[in-house]
Amino acid sequence: MQVIPNKEQIELAHQRIQDYIHRTPLFTNQTLNELCGAKVVFKAENMQKVGAFKARGALNAALSLPHNKITAGFCTHSSGNHAQAIAYAAKSLKVPAYIVMPETANPVKVKAVANYGAEIIFCAPTQRDREATVERVRQETGATFIHPYNDSKVIEGQATAAKELIAAFPDMNTLFAPVGGGGLLSGSCLSARYFGKNIQVYGCEPEQANDAWMSMQSGQIEPARGLPTSADGLMTSLGDLTFEIIRNEVSGIITVTEDQIAEAMKFVWERMKLIIEPSSAVPLAALLNNRELFVGRKIGIIISGGNVDFSQLAFLKEPATQNEAKVNIYSSY
Repeated sequence: MQVIPNKEQIELAHQRIQDYIHRTPLFTNQTLNELCGAKVVFKAENMQKVGAFKARGALNAALSLPHNKITAGFCTHSSGNHAQAIAYAAKSLKVPAYIVMPETANPVKVKAVANYGAEIIFCAPTQRDREATVERVRQETGATFIHPYNDSKVIEGQATAAKELIAAFPDMNTLFAPVGGGGLLSGSCLSARYFGKNIQVYGCEPEQANDAWMSMQSGQIEPARGLPTSADGLMTSLGDLTFEIIRNEVSGIITVTEDQIAEAMKFVWERMKLIIEPSSAVPLAALLNNRELFVGRKIGIIISGGNVDFSQLAFLKEPATQNEAKVNIYSSY
């Protein structure tokens, strides 16, 4: 039975992974501060190893295992950042990694996982097939399965992002984080309780994937509806452990529309010159569209990742003519 991580376990996790991760920087934007009437500080986990906070949890879970379990390697099922994080953890420890990915996985993400040296096993794009395939892989290889979020060691690792933010921004009183499976949000809630002072924590998710909001309303885990959203990293349902932490610790869940996500992402790209993925834009969208509630607050926002498939961007899919290109270049100055 898994237990909720305590303060000492998160501190140990931070020590355990510090040689394998970046202590990511903080950013502010004066225009945003003036727009919101608040002080806003971003924790840039888009600059983390593998381009996302997921490296923290994967490494802590891997490094917490007994030596014989580490040498046997790790396995998981994922088509996103967790897949890269487990592959990176295995490469760092010079052990094998077996990643089950759906046949429909984005080729860019498949290539990223392969570049870390992981063995990729494809399966049908259903949760049932993913789970069945990774269980077969586990039995055949002896590798340890590391869950993407519903694991106390993963949560300890994810909590270190908020821990660092609080240490650098000690008068922060409000924290925004995205929520999908809940590993980052639950870890952030714990760090706010253990290391902060009266910090209100808000989970942020798309309206198209509002299962955390629905779960808070009903008092039980509600499944993700599977509706399309640009924030595809947040389409996962909560786990029993993450839900237990979130429902007891979070101050609220805020949902945002697809247009609001796009506008927030555009703001960060244009005004802050940071490449973030849509899931990372959700917390800023939540603030921008509810800013009257947070006037005068000192707000931290965790940018969860920056892994963008550039082949999907319009300016790459539709090349300009030579004359149009000249106009675009000159008009940008």
